[in-house]
Amino acid sequence: MNFTKGLLLGLTSGILSSGVCIAYNEIYSKAFYIDFSNVLTITGIVLSSILGCLLMAMGYVIISKLKKPVFIPWLNVLYCILSFVSVIGVLGFKLPLDVEFPEMFPGLAIPMHFFPTLSFLALVPFFWKLKTSN
Repeated sequence: MNFTKGLLLGLTSGILSSGVCIAYNEIYSKAFYIDFSNVLTITGIVLSSILGCLLMAMGYVIISKLKKPVFIPWLNVLYCILSFVSVIGVLGFKLPLDVEFPEMFPGLAIPMHFFPTLSFLALVPFFWKLKTSN
């Protein structure tokens, strides 16, 4: 995978992930009548989704340049592990004192940490053509 294709994969999956995160934010907020918009902004959601997906795509570009496609499954496992590890930040996040129902925040933010990886891994087959020996 060349840099341009990797960049396109990162941007596309980041935009998809952003859309899913924003939709989930709206659904969650309306379903439970809560508002965390002063803590979790749309801009922050979009930027973190796109940045995360771009970093994942650059991992694929590096593996491609090294000509080591055997490492791709391990890279995918690493991305999944990093998604789980990123949840620790949500659990330790200190909300402002004026936020109502702070116990509901992890239910909103934790799933959003998995959407970039899920979006990226769902779109990889459209950008990465693995050559098999079969």
